[in-house]
Amino acid sequence: MNTTYTRTAVSLHWLMALGLIGAFSLGVYMHELPLSPFKLKLYSWHKWAGVSLFMLVLVRLAWRLRHPAPPLPESMPKALRMIAHGTHVALYLLMLAIPLSGWLMSSAKGFQTVWFGIVPLPDLLSKNAELGDLLQSVHEALNLSLAALVIAHIGAALKHHFIDRDDILRRMLPGKRQG
Repeated sequence: MNTTYTRTAVSLHWLMALGLIGAFSLGVYMHELPLSPFKLKLYSWHKWAGVSLFMLVLVRLAWRLRHPAPPLPESMPKALRMIAHGTHVALYLLMLAIPLSGWLMSSAKGFQTVWFGIVPLPDLLSKNAELGDLLQSVHEALNLSLAALVIAHIGAALKHHFIDRDDILRRMLPGKRQG
């Protein structure tokens, strides 16, 4: 039985982590800026990141379906294994829902998403300022939910490493693969 993730799974995990941190940080930074060409450029970059991360999570899900995660240690209580599984499902759902909510919000606010300034994505909704504002609130709430889950995920990984002293964290770290 394999007890580690594949190199591809580890690479996708850390690439996604870096991308999420970057897109979230950019979103927080640009949100309160006054309207300017610079702010509009940052919004474009944020959208490019969102589309890229959406595609990356689809690749990650496809990989995960063909290469299941190694089982959690039997020493872990069943309730904690269920919580860990539920947290991973929620993380994936949020990684899908956040870029979709951003795309919907941009459509409703009348700002087409053009990936890397080259590939125009179709608007998913007609322009509707009230709906755009609602979707902005949804987008922000989803992002805050993801941030909270990521913090819990990191905390759990550190707990496993430093308190439980099991291999949960080590098997997701870059480096030599076992199993």
